Amino acid sequence: MAHVSIVGGGIIGLLAARELRAAGLDVTVLDRGPIGREASWAGSGILSPLHPWRQPQAIHPLSLWSQEVYPQLAAALAAESGVDPEWLPSGLLLPDCPDADAARAWAARWRVPLDTLDAAALRAAEPALAPHGGGILLPQVAQIRNPRLLRALRLSLAHAGVAFEEHCEVLGFARRGARVVGLDTRHGRRPVDLLLVAGGAWSGELLRACGLELPIAPVRGQILALQTPPGRVRHVVLAQDHYLVPRRDGLVLAGSTVEHVGFDKTPPPAGAGALRAAAARLVPELADAPQVAHWAGLRPGSADGVPFIGRHPQLDNVVVSAGHFRSGLTLAPASAALACALLTGRPAPFDPAPYRLERAAG
Repeated sequence: MAHVSIVGGGIIGLLAARELRAAGLDVTVLDRGPIGREASWAGSGILSPLHPWRQPQAIHPLSLWSQEVYPQLAAALAAESGVDPEWLPSGLLLPDCPDADAARAWAARWRVPLDTLDAAALRAAEPALAPHGGGILLPQVAQIRNPRLLRALRLSLAHAGVAFEEHCEVLGFARRGARVVGLDTRHGRRPVDLLLVAGGAWSGELLRACGLELPIAPVRGQILALQTPPGRVRHVVLAQDHYLVPRRDGLVLAGSTVEHVGFDKTPPPAGAGALRAAAARLVPELADAPQVAHWAGLRPGSADGVPFIGRHPQLDNVVVSAGHFRSGLTLAPASAALACALLTGRPAPFDPAPYRLERAAG
């Protein structure tokens, strides 16, 4: 049985492990820290790019394919693990959307349902919202409770025979000709048959050690969690660059920031106040909602917002899936399916050309 080593235990690496194990391969996931505790855990769980009509065209095949997969994936993981990832089709509501015409054109192009709401319809849809003149609604957009998704996935993969090595940072690669034959880690060398690099924000530095320069850098994002009565906020609400994500139990996540501060993921104290103020502009009663938590994570930023998913141009047995920026969770099922196809030689589920690593050189 062929063996795949996956460097990176976030949602990209874990879903790839699920695909590869289902394809009959032996899989080990290595992570520099605990499995599933970086950007995948820290994100909001929105299963759509923010303002999708503003995103590069290459994002949409991955996003829409993944949106189709998530309901069945969440149900399967709940059955396999006993942990409900709480997939919830809450819809994405954009009050006073400044580029509504572009949104409607994008929705028509990709055959995505979109509703135009006047002020009364907006108030009926989201009564707690501050007054607005109207808005648009993408009713098919869902969310998932990402920490629970990661926990369910970890349990399911362990039951399926996937091995994990936590706190096992990869420091370098042992090469023989056009292949990587070993990973040099803090705990010694690990032999390699096939290798998938899915190291999130650390992928750029990691790949540099095997001769590949990709423009992937950490971008910090902060989220504030507030407690409200269940159902007080009904939809994912997005205005400008701020959003609200209501969980089933009434927890509301308010995000997010885009900060280029290197690998520092400590949330500055002032960030909580700024996020609360933005949340209260959308839903006034959030000004007084109890604060549950305030945290930050490091997204794997890429220069154009399009992930790199492809074969290493010089190393025959290495595939990379990295640089998903703010959409790692959103794009993960499609990214995993494509990475699995590249590693196994099976047909790709969609055209891999837009995600090739070689585009970084151009």
